[in-house]
Amino acid sequence: MDLRLPRLRGLLRGPRRLLAAGAAVVVLAGAGTWTAVASDEKAPVHRTDRIMALDGVRIDTSYFTPGGAGGRHPAVLLAHGFGGSKQDVRQQAEDLASDGYVVLTWSARGFGKSTGKIGLNDPKGEVADVSKLIDWLAEQPQVQLDKPGDPRVGVAGASYGGAISLLAAGYDHRVDAIAPAITYWNLADALFPNDVFKKLWAGIFINSGGGCGRFQPELCRMYERVAESGTPDAQARELLAARSPSAVAGRIKVPTLLVQGQTDSLFPLGQADAAAKAIRAHGAPVNVDWIAGGHDGGDMETSRVQTRVRAWFDQYLKDEKGTDTGPAFRITRTGGVDSTDGAAVLRGATDDTYPGLESGQRSVRLRGSQQSFANPAGASPPAVSALPGLGGSGGLAQLSSLGVGVSLDFPGQYAQFESAPVSSGLRITGSPTVTVHVKSTSDDAVLFGKVYDVGPGGGAPVLPSQLVAPVRVEGAKSGKDVTITLPAVDHEVEQGHRLRLVLASTDLGYASPAAPATYTVSLKGDLKVPTAPGVRTAAAPLPSWVWWLPLAGAVLALALLLTGRRRTIAPAPAPELAEVPLQITDLSKRYAKSADRYAVRDLSFRVEKGQVLGLLGPNGAGKTTTLRMLMGLIRPDGGEIRVFGQAIRPGAPVLSRVGAFVEGAGFLPHLSGRENLELYWQATGRPPEDAHLDEALEIAGLGDALARAVRTYSQGMRQRLAIAQAMLGLPDLLILDEPTNGLDPPQIREMREVLIRYAAAGRTVIVSSHLLAEVEQSCTHLVVMDRGRLIQAGPVADIIGSGDTLLVGLASDISDPLIEKVAALPGVDSAVRTDGGLLVRLAPDGAAAALRGAGNCATSHNGAADGQQQTVALTEPPPAARPGTGTAANLLVELVRLEVPVASLGPHRRLEDAFLTLIGGSA
Repeated sequence: MDLRLPRLRGLLRGPRRLLAAGAAVVVLAGAGTWTAVASDEKAPVHRTDRIMALDGVRIDTSYFTPGGAGGRHPAVLLAHGFGGSKQDVRQQAEDLASDGYVVLTWSARGFGKSTGKIGLNDPKGEVADVSKLIDWLAEQPQVQLDKPGDPRVGVAGASYGGAISLLAAGYDHRVDAIAPAITYWNLADALFPNDVFKKLWAGIFINSGGGCGRFQPELCRMYERVAESGTPDAQARELLAARSPSAVAGRIKVPTLLVQGQTDSLFPLGQADAAAKAIRAHGAPVNVDWIAGGHDGGDMETSRVQTRVRAWFDQYLKDEKGTDTGPAFRITRTGGVDSTDGAAVLRGATDDTYPGLESGQRSVRLRGSQQSFANPAGASPPAVSALPGLGGSGGLAQLSSLGVGVSLDFPGQYAQFESAPVSSGLRITGSPTVTVHVKSTSDDAVLFGKVYDVGPGGGAPVLPSQLVAPVRVEGAKSGKDVTITLPAVDHEVEQGHRLRLVLASTDLGYASPAAPATYTVSLKGDLKVPTAPGVRTAAAPLPSWVWWLPLAGAVLALALLLTGRRRTIAPAPAPELAEVPLQITDLSKRYAKSADRYAVRDLSFRVEKGQVLGLLGPNGAGKTTTLRMLMGLIRPDGGEIRVFGQAIRPGAPVLSRVGAFVEGAGFLPHLSGRENLELYWQATGRPPEDAHLDEALEIAGLGDALARAVRTYSQGMRQRLAIAQAMLGLPDLLILDEPTNGLDPPQIREMREVLIRYAAAGRTVIVSSHLLAEVEQSCTHLVVMDRGRLIQAGPVADIIGSGDTLLVGLASDISDPLIEKVAALPGVDSAVRTDGGLLVRLAPDGAAAALRGAGNCATSHNGAADGQQQTVALTEPPPAARPGTGTAANLLVELVRLEVPVASLGPHRRLEDAFLTLIGGSA
């Protein structure tokens, strides 16, 4: 028994004694009070930044309070994820404060501006800090109290922040409700599942924390010991388990909303399952929500999740009993791809009770005899399932949810057993299990179990959510029966598909025994598949036109009547577009004196806040005509343009929210840059204070040059002054036509930074440019036109797509000799350093075969793939490639063998290539 726990509990639950001693919380500095407005309908939010001294460390905090409302409010502590800071949750904090909560955010020890060593939520460190922050809240006049020293408080956060919310509820009885997301219940089980070391994720933890020296010494020693041996020991498990919510499972008795990710090889669904069972056992309300995203990518459903968290706190902190907190259990399911934007279609499935991971088991018979396979020397080459830390919307787990398989198993390194085609659809919801007999030529064996969905004809198998289950089998030399619990997933197996159980000897994300061995496995029973029969998917909603078409018909008839009588009446505002910077619908403009020749024809696209949109097209595509119509300089012949819901016409009041630089600005050469701008603003007749001159100049970055006469300016400085003029008044929509004309490369780079800074504040920029490489770096979205028509619109990455060039994101820089080794790999044409990492161009012929041959070399490696997320490109294998041996996956194996610190993989093709493909070379 750990005799320190009672004393620690007293420390955490007796903070008022520490306050009396003057040792708990000291406000060192206040950074002032700031005001943020969440929306036009909600009251302002006040923010105060403070550095607090907590037991020898300094914790950077932000305190948000509802503006314009007196009285006391429930409080929410909002924690950030690992490697982040309080800034990551600022927007959510403002939203909660605008809804009537007092919110306190902070940067955990070792992150942001906070000092101290990272303790992985050490009860004596980070957890104790939370208790002292609750002490501080109890002293604030805006915070509702349950009794003196006991504020009404909830805690929420994701990943690292999710764990601290669970731990806070276990260590401090004053916590009233929690909403942890994509987090762990037992960190030892997460990093050492079934006594197998999850080496890549562990390395990413250390790297994203700033290196081993930033952690508490005992954590650093533990990591180095386990990373060197490849095997977790009892001391390591005990160290991590003691810092896990499972260590205080008996003391977490508050309403808990558990949000867990389906695409998560770091903290899989089983972690939330263990938490739900333990907390519910003490009678506390628990709801479970499986989202489409996770640490491996996918859709994080941020808006929906935050809405549900707010409803949870409304009921359990505000005592609003009628609040709908959602079902006891919810899953987000992927229902194909939306043909309009290529995004996955998400639908919810629910149950009135949480079914767990074993509900509704169904037996599936597998076929296959006893099989032997090798664990190669050095466990290399390793099989590939997930790529830890890839993240984002392009994560491999999201690809598998859409039916795209990218897993790789090497021949001779796995056994497989397969079912007959399923006679009817089968929905797996939970953790399948299977019992196998394992025998090894070594004392211990490490196996990686996974269940593939194999389509008719034996096509490329799909690994649901890219998840595998590692298991260490001790005493395997004499043979042993082992029941393997496979990863929890929610996956539909269509009629005619087969299930394939694969038991592999290696996996890229885990440490396997380095000594060569032979494993022999055989089946000891059927595959048990949970189906959760009580979970029902909501019916697809009726198309929206079913509801609005009759109303639209009536509105159209009325509009025709009114416009027939009074052609001067302006179109009515569209309230649903009030927050949309630009929507163009069926826009057309004929050439003068021509009935059938169009400069712009049937053009439609939409631009959202925060986007930098590139308007591309060859000469004569209609770009300038479109921009002139947008600015109200010429009238369209058909269609409509709406800016923030207001129809555009010459002199429309909403044009005051639009800034433009189209034909080039004319400046008085003898006046300074500032004087030119002041004179221009005076000519608009608007109040001087509305110009926001200093903010516009700061964004433009002209510095001391503003005091000089414009005749002394370079072309680049004149361009930036023109941009600053367009920015006067800080317009919500900024339109720039060829802003980089006449600029040299350094000036173009400076202009790019100006545009990015301007959009970063939530404004929108539209840029028309012929410099495709610059557009690729500056813009977030593109609209491609040709001959007056829309060719394609969407995010830059989607339009560029994939090609024969791979972008390898690096966790750290590599030497030139190592780049030369990469360039010399079979099937690789070239490898060059770039800002995003390493560009690897594949040879046009035979690349897949060459890389497959190279990939089968059994050479040891250290698997260095930890570090910051950048980008790495995956290329689809050629048709002749054997299913499951994709070119990019084999290249990844070779890079790991060469000890290249790979951080991410993603497709890379120049925008120029994509542009010429779209317009057929007409540029």
